Amino acid sequence: MSQLFSPITVGPVTVRNRAWMSPMCQYSAQPSGEEMGRPNDWHVVHYASRGWGGVGAVIVEATAVTADGRISPYDLSLHSDEQIPSFTRLADLIRSTGAVPGIQLGHAGRKASGPRPWEEQALLYPADSEIGWQPVAPSPIPFADVYTDPRELTGDEIEALIDAFAQAARRAVEAGFEIIELHGAHGYLLHEFMSPLSNTRTDRWGGENRTAFPLEVIRAVRREVPGALAIRVSATDWCEFVGDARTGWTVAETAAFVREAKALGLDFVDVSSGGNLPDVRIPAGPGYQVRFARELAGAGVPRGTVGLITEAVQAEQIVRESAEVVMLGRVLLSDPYVLQAWRTRLREKPEFAQPYHRGLVRS
Repeated sequence: MSQLFSPITVGPVTVRNRAWMSPMCQYSAQPSGEEMGRPNDWHVVHYASRGWGGVGAVIVEATAVTADGRISPYDLSLHSDEQIPSFTRLADLIRSTGAVPGIQLGHAGRKASGPRPWEEQALLYPADSEIGWQPVAPSPIPFADVYTDPRELTGDEIEALIDAFAQAARRAVEAGFEIIELHGAHGYLLHEFMSPLSNTRTDRWGGENRTAFPLEVIRAVRREVPGALAIRVSATDWCEFVGDARTGWTVAETAAFVREAKALGLDFVDVSSGGNLPDVRIPAGPGYQVRFARELAGAGVPRGTVGLITEAVQAEQIVRESAEVVMLGRVLLSDPYVLQAWRTRLREKPEFAQPYHRGLVRS
């Protein structure tokens, strides 16, 4: 029997298989007005199709906990109770496909108010533009030369952001999401606090206490989440692996952080890497980040791994040897129903939605 297509229980939530849809921003929400930040028809069709395609869980893209936490003006946000009905529609439809609805909550920090990927990187949305704003960060260090200088957060603002994460989690739970994932990776706010490359503070939120902010966020969010609580982490800034003399966030620090997070109620860790340095060349290749999930085996929580996982046999081997879950991205963008082909490859019966089954599956 395929391990990939066997159920898994994460916290109190049981998921039908171990192939999950990774959160991937669509940059398709309205940037302003009453519909700002709300999922629309594009999101509903996009996510439901992957649910019908057979993934175990659908993790909705990075959704900002404050309006100024959006990666771009066109991203989702859940900063107001008035937005809950739009997200309820999305969660309900995902659940109707048999997949577990999940959502990633985050704050873009110094990388906020940015362009959509298909726009020129120099076309950042400055604070004086119609839909832009000045980013905030642990320290006033821009991500790259073309990025706006962020403003350093005050202590009171940090406390307010902890509550903003908790309130967004409350709204997500009310909307029906069963897995709440915090975005602690890819150079966004939680990751910025953890890495010495982006956090040079000397108060209680810096130095040896760089993980204090994300841990307090986990503590606050856990109180609002009866379902599964997850976090995506960048296991490394890659300096330690590419001969870069700079001191970045490391795998050893990630392992220690996850152990502390587990003690606060963390149920799952989604292991990625990088994103906090624009000039590090990451040696990407098939399954290139799997080793980081493997190194967190002693952390005591189920692990997901992500990055160029594109073949059935590859995914099966990963869940047997290195991680409990594979988080799938581009392969699902290319084909929402790719898991049905994977089922056949692994000698499992395809499970198409009933209206498709007769035309696609031979008895």
